[in-house]
Amino acid sequence: MKSFLQYLGIIILLLGVVCLIVYKYAVQENALLISALALEFIGILSYIIINKRLG
Repeated sequence: MKSFLQYLGIIILLLGVVCLIVYKYAVQENALLISALALEFIGILSYIIINKRLG
C-alpha cells in the first residue's frame, strides 16, 4: 500500500495531463481546463505531502 501511495501524486498529475490532451484534440471546453488545473495542483501537493510523511 505504501508503494501505491508513493505514486498517487504522479498518477493525479498524469490525469491532469490527459485532461489537457483531450482539451487540445477533442473538446474545447473551459471545464476541462479548470479540471486539469485542479488535478495538477492537487497532484503536486499530494506528491509533496505524501512523500514527506512516508520519508
